[in-house]
Amino acid sequence: MEEREMIEAIKALKKEKNGIIFAHNYQIPEIQEIADVVGDTLTLCQEALKTEAALILLSGVRFMAETIKILVPNKKILLPVLDAGCPMAETIQAEDLRLFKKEYPHIPILCYIKSSAEVKAESHICCTASNAESVVKSIDAEKLLFIPDQNLGAYIGTRIPEKEVISWEGFCTTHHRVRGLEVETARKNHPEGLIVVHPECPYPVLEKADFVGSTDQIIDYVAQSQGKTFIIGTEMGLLHRLRKNNPNKKFHLLSPVLTCFDMKKTSLEDVYHGLLKEQHEIIVEEETRKRASKPLKEMLSRMGGQV
Repeated sequence: MEEREMIEAIKALKKEKNGIIFAHNYQIPEIQEIADVVGDTLTLCQEALKTEAALILLSGVRFMAETIKILVPNKKILLPVLDAGCPMAETIQAEDLRLFKKEYPHIPILCYIKSSAEVKAESHICCTASNAESVVKSIDAEKLLFIPDQNLGAYIGTRIPEKEVISWEGFCTTHHRVRGLEVETARKNHPEGLIVVHPECPYPVLEKADFVGSTDQIIDYVAQSQGKTFIIGTEMGLLHRLRKNNPNKKFHLLSPVLTCFDMKKTSLEDVYHGLLKEQHEIIVEEETRKRASKPLKEMLSRMGGQV
């Protein structure tokens, strides 16, 4: 089947099955183009709560599909490629948190959304890259454990010095490889450029950037900026949307290491077969789902969202 035929077949299957396609900003351009919703994890969660579709095909990685299933258990959630995972999420297990809570029962656990359902179930509240700072400010405690991203945790700690943020020693294997020296090189090569990075990068990168934010925050910043050249310090998939939305602006990738191979596993063919066969449905055990929904709903309620 040619690409054009496959796209038409995907559209027909969506209509037939009352389905909708969600895609993360890091997905390949072809998938972003056929998706009904493209965004960061927070946006995808918020849209899942709004949609009337019975079936959501999530083109992204497993923790995203699990998170959406936790929030909308009455809908069928499909992940086109079942082994599309997140190395960061695998750096922490539920048992690790049970041991921590046993030793430090009074320290709240703030769980980055890039985590498994089982880990969320052991946490007190969740956050995303876009709302981590506001969530930390809203927690009524002087000390907290941030899991599992040490870079985002350390960054939030510098932004809110009045709170002690203990960070788990996990990281995104893509963002963590970026180095501060690459920022300095980009400044020399593109002196007119604005450097915009994701907070999962190490702090020596973040402190040298002009703007730090989630993928959707980066999109908004670029759209509103008077700048004409941007050096982007996050997964290369975001470049497609940035260039599409801003045809008169120039974009360069901060580092050649910024490719997440899990985010690149899904193809148009996978989306087609996922819809056709309704395969790779995401199931979260009900007791785990109920417990994991509490920190997610706590996050959304503090943002003023309806849950």
